[in-house]
Amino acid sequence: QLQLVESGGGLVQPGGSLRLSCAASGFTSDYYAIGWFRQAPGKEREGVSCISSSDGSTFYPDSKKGRFTISRDNAKNTVYLQMDSLKPEDTAVYSCAAVPVPGPFRLLLLKLCTEMKLDFASWGQGTQVTVSS
Repeated sequence: QLQLVESGGGLVQPGGSLRLSCAASGFTSDYYAIGWFRQAPGKEREGVSCISSSDGSTFYPDSKKGRFTISRDNAKNTVYLQMDSLKPEDTAVYSCAAVPVPGPFRLLLLKLCTEMKLDFASWGQGTQVTVSS
């Protein structure tokens, strides 16, 4: 079973940057969609970005474009989330999740991933990001 472990969270000042890591192990499928999600206190969880494990295709909701960059390093079995120009409203628990797919897929699937409309098989434990001065 695929297992995911997030790391890299912490306290950062407004305008600062963080890079989160999602380390994966126990692969059972050739293809995955992997996403970063966040949940702030008192708010519902929302998608930040999703990426294809096979070709690195990415998708960002319009509200997340510009300051967030998702990437992968398959040699390290890790997906990253680079966060720049952080704002206090970015404070949240950030989690990664993965869903196996039967084969190569179109970008529409990544959009559905960010919208949390897929049946994610694995979730990490989450890492806290606090943006405060």
